Amino acid sequence: MAPQDINRGVPNIDYFTPAHIVSPGSVVPDVKSEKPTPTLFKPLTIRGTTLRNRVLVAPMCQYSTAPDGPQIGALTDYHVVTLGHYALKGAALVMVEATGVQANGRISPNCPGLWSDAQIPALRRVSDFIKSQGSLSAIQLAHAGRKGSTCAPWIAGERTQGGKRKVSVRAGLDAGGWPENVVGPMGGEEWTWDEKKLDDESGGYCAPRALSEEEVGQLVQDWASAAKRAVNAGIDVIEIHGAHGYLIHQFLSPITNQRTDKYGGSFDNRARVLVEIIQAIRDVIPKTMPLYLRISATEWMEDTDLGKKHGSWDVASSIRLSKVVARLGVDLLDVSSGGNHPQQKLNAFDAKDYQTRIASQIRRELRKEDLSMFIGAVGLITEAEQARGIVEEGASRPARAAAVEMEKEAQAAVGMTEATDGEDPMADVILVARQFMREPEWVLRVAWQLDVEVAWPNQFLRVRFPKL
Repeated sequence: MAPQDINRGVPNIDYFTPAHIVSPGSVVPDVKSEKPTPTLFKPLTIRGTTLRNRVLVAPMCQYSTAPDGPQIGALTDYHVVTLGHYALKGAALVMVEATGVQANGRISPNCPGLWSDAQIPALRRVSDFIKSQGSLSAIQLAHAGRKGSTCAPWIAGERTQGGKRKVSVRAGLDAGGWPENVVGPMGGEEWTWDEKKLDDESGGYCAPRALSEEEVGQLVQDWASAAKRAVNAGIDVIEIHGAHGYLIHQFLSPITNQRTDKYGGSFDNRARVLVEIIQAIRDVIPKTMPLYLRISATEWMEDTDLGKKHGSWDVASSIRLSKVVARLGVDLLDVSSGGNHPQQKLNAFDAKDYQTRIASQIRRELRKEDLSMFIGAVGLITEAEQARGIVEEGASRPARAAAVEMEKEAQAAVGMTEATDGEDPMADVILVARQFMREPEWVLRVAWQLDVEVAWPNQFLRVRFPKL
């Protein structure tokens, strides 16, 4: 048998999986095309990593790890199957969902954690498979703060209150929760996320207790320890979760942080915990390892009474923060929005693409000061969710509607990363979440729609989409 006839396996893993001829989702080399390759399908190097295209799988909570026992918080074969499939089908980076740096930092008892060395082997198993398919493996390190100790959403969905399905249910001790150890910048029933008292059966969140300065310092060290464990597990990229009303966001916002010590009050004080976390992580991870940060660029509280009274976290705050973190060694800002308060009032700038517009604004402001931090836009495929509204009226058949949806998605994805008419692109990468759950092959479909010749997994070559 000639050497070229051997089905070669991926090296350095303890099982056989074939090495792909060309990394899936990458433009096939030496294929002549009259059209230039869209930026969306051009590689991007960030520190010591190279993305094979610009489509990243955003972290998505799955509530699928053990709530107790020796496997508490450890990823399982479920995560190999789901996350691994996104890598197999061409995503450039696949990110493990919000992972607690402390046991009480999980959103639910069934969320993953990385507060113990015992959780490293399961993470390595997931990371190894993602990387064996040519994708980068990433993890989002998080602390839920006052949004912790809740049940998986389908538990809430089975319950009703006043004829409506509940959005959240508190996880008590009997459900593996920690209702007495939910924490935040502030403490007491008045700081419960949904503003419901504990004796209110309609409430779905626990009352937090305020972290002491000493506990905040320990939290910073636990973030760094979790980052070291991620490195030991073979993870390529770490993201800090500073968005959606979780602990870091709670510290950033003047609405949820009214402390009078060094972690509250001024902008610099409210941002201090994040600054310390970034510095602590950068000190323990390789210089070649990228560090991402997800933020809520606005919490949509400007037009509320609370926002007018205390101020709020808004786009101007995020622009200011972006300049700080860029200088601290954050390589990519993952721009989302909302989630910190139930009174938020969404002002979508009379368009559905508000988050991408904010991402673009932050990117422009960074460039003005020659700061080169990359920008990731989230929520493009909020446009995928809204695609049925985008589809031309009168699309007579489901197949036609699906085709129009796909065309709209593909053009929107390209438009975000492409420089046009002398204008900079809105973002450097796009992060897609729920659309991957619906269509794990979304990258391949977008390429097909754009008539870009990208590689497919070896095992799927016989079912490639036909040329348009």
